[in-house]
Amino acid sequence: MYAYIKGTLETKTTEYVVVENNKIGYKIFMSESAIEKLGELGTEVKIHTYLRVREDDMSLFGFNSNEELRMFELLLSVSGVGAKSAIIILSNITPSSFALAVITDDVSKLKKLPGIGPKTAQRIILELKDKLKAIEDTNKDELEEMLSKNESNGQIVSEAISALQVLGYTRKEIDSAFEKFDKSDLSVEDLIKKGLLYLSK
Repeated sequence: MYAYIKGTLETKTTEYVVVENNKIGYKIFMSESAIEKLGELGTEVKIHTYLRVREDDMSLFGFNSNEELRMFELLLSVSGVGAKSAIIILSNITPSSFALAVITDDVSKLKKLPGIGPKTAQRIILELKDKLKAIEDTNKDELEEMLSKNESNGQIVSEAISALQVLGYTRKEIDSAFEKFDKSDLSVEDLIKKGLLYLSK
C-alpha cells in the first residue's frame, strides 16, 4: 500500500520514528541501526515501508533501502520468524552479509544473531535457498555459459548472483549491473556490495 513515505522527521526513539507528511504523522517501526542513520529531527527523510495488517493491528515498518525491505520480507516468509525478530536481525547484519550467509550455508554466522538459534538459522537457509533454487533453474543454461567463459572467477560471480537473487533482484537486473564494472579480483562479498551500489541507482 505504501512504497515509501517522505516527510519531516518529528520523533526518534530506539524502536520507531514519527514522520510527518501532509499534516499526518506516521509511526514507523525500524531497526535501531536504521534509525541511527537518519538525520536530525526536523530534516526531510525518505523511508521505504512495509505495512503489516492483522485483525487487531496495522503497523508500518521502515527501512533505509530497498535491500533492507527485501531482506525483511524474506525473513517474514520463513516459518517461525516474526516482524519483531526480523527487525532485530536487521540491526545486526547487512543485507549483503545475510544473503552471502544463506548462499554459503553459513549457519554459524546466522545463529550469532539475537534470537536466532541453530534450528532457526538452518530453517532460514533451507527455506530461502529453496526459493532461490527455483529462480536458478530458470537461468541454468545462462549460468553454465557464464561459468565456462571464466571458470576461475565464475564461482565467485555465481555466488554473488545467487546472493543478489536472494535479495529479490532478477537475473536481468544483476547482469545489467555487473556489466558496468570490473568483476575480477573481487571477493564474493565485495562483488555483492558493488553490485548493490549499481542496482540501487
